[in-house]
Amino acid sequence: MGAVGALIWLIAGIALIGLELAAGELTFLMLGLAALATAGVAMFHVPLSIELIIFALMSLGLLLFLKPLLRRHLTRAPALDTSPAALTGATAEVLEPVGAHAGQVRLDGSIWSARSLDPAHNFSVGERVSVVTIDGTTAVVWKETK
Repeated sequence: MGAVGALIWLIAGIALIGLELAAGELTFLMLGLAALATAGVAMFHVPLSIELIIFALMSLGLLLFLKPLLRRHLTRAPALDTSPAALTGATAEVLEPVGAHAGQVRLDGSIWSARSLDPAHNFSVGERVSVVTIDGTTAVVWKETK
């Protein structure tokens, strides 16, 4: 078959990879890659039976070895965020009255400088507040949301 066979395998490979965009579960990608590899082999004018064996072996190998590796890599849990931004949305207890420019809260087991999101609103000692954002080393807080 030669060049015609290679062209057929190439078209099949591209079509399978295109189907992967709709499916999104990596099987069509593995089959498409196997078809592309078979297209490369078909360029050497091998018999159709050899092309089919190459396609079957490549498909099996990619499905059994590459697909699980890719799946593990793509579904890996995100790294633990330990930046101050991770505290956004947390609940804090007011330790010193919080106003427009000053105050202190206990947040995640440590004491933070704090200020009110609304400069006209103050929070008293003992109130529970939510962290809206972290501005440098100051927690910007507002009424606790439940």
